[in-house]
Amino acid sequence: MDDLSELERTIAMLDALLTPIAKRSFDFNDRGWVAQLLSTPHPLDEIDLRGEMEKLLADITDLYAGCSVETRVAIRALFETYGSVSWAAAPPWPPTSENGFRRQLLLFSVLDQGRDARDALVWLQDIASRARAAGMDVDAALEAVAAISSDKNRHGMGSTRRLLLNARS
Repeated sequence: MDDLSELERTIAMLDALLTPIAKRSFDFNDRGWVAQLLSTPHPLDEIDLRGEMEKLLADITDLYAGCSVETRVAIRALFETYGSVSWAAAPPWPPTSENGFRRQLLLFSVLDQGRDARDALVWLQDIASRARAAGMDVDAALEAVAAISSDKNRHGMGSTRRLLLNARS
């Protein structure tokens, strides 16, 4: 397996800074909770580390695309362990270019549905729809990323591999 210790140090550092924000609560009984939520900056901007997160996500998707099965499993485990980083892992690439769509699919595979398969499915449907509208060969990209994705049915809605394959036209 590739040495992931530096990658884990970076993820752990970001996670420690993001956890207080990720765990922040809102009083949903307060009529102004939506306005309060909308007025808060994105968590990565709040801690002024958007650039670091975007570099991390680019590095991870590059590594993930060509590494061993064992390393992919280890990368997915890092994102399961460091939940605040997973929560804040907003892909900076639009899915309307070949590279952006491919990277978003790779990140989808890395996050392995995160904490909620429903949110993951909505994200997958959105990026596939936007890529189709941009005229891309969505099915080929979905199949390529599915081939390196997890077969584990984490939340009872199917594996990440199955979700990717089911998103084909």
